[in-house]
Amino acid sequence: MLDHLAIGARDMAASRAFYEAALAPLGFAVVMERDGSVGFGPTHRPIFWLVDREPAAGLHVAFQAIDRDHVDAFHAAALSAGGHDNGAPGMRLKYHPHYYGAFVLDPDGNNAEAVCHTPQ
Repeated sequence: MLDHLAIGARDMAASRAFYEAALAPLGFAVVMERDGSVGFGPTHRPIFWLVDREPAAGLHVAFQAIDRDHVDAFHAAALSAGGHDNGAPGMRLKYHPHYYGAFVLDPDGNNAEAVCHTPQ
């Protein structure tokens, strides 16, 4: 349903470094830069944008992972890049029986998640 998403970043350099590291295990990289904004995607098409503006409070964005190992790698990379743990990798049975996710707060306090819905 969604084509792309943009979120604001107070410190573009810090947010860019965080998302470059956190999204690399999921196959995302910077694919476009324009007017102070940075677009990430798995290919040439940007899906997730950072925009140099005051961020909205309390955003939650979830990135799809192909398997649980990639969720774990996202979490580790995000913490190494300065993110704050907001939920270690694990099952979230309250959502559904195969929901495996990890949550990290980005430099602006947004809740970034990687999730895999595939049964083990």
